[in-house]
Amino acid sequence: MTVIIGLCTIELFIADSQSLKDKRQVLLSLKDRLRQKFNLSVAEIEGQDLWQKAVLALACVANDGRHVNQVLDQALNLVRSHSVVEIVQSRIELL
Repeated sequence: MTVIIGLCTIELFIADSQSLKDKRQVLLSLKDRLRQKFNLSVAEIEGQDLWQKAVLALACVANDGRHVNQVLDQALNLVRSHSVVEIVQSRIELL
């Protein structure tokens, strides 16, 4: 039995955020869309106390590495298309 765990780490810049409340609204919307569309686990892992910076971790589990990589690539594209955030850097790892 093969288990592939995909981890995508995304550092975001939220230029229009003027408070933690603004940031939370943006992230909540983004995390909900990622969960609904791709059935991913999503969590903010760094920058919780900063207004304009966030680091999200996305996790996907499957038995096929190509599928995991494809899902995480599509999730990254969804984040890129979100007009309120800018991706500073991202990384995908298969474990």
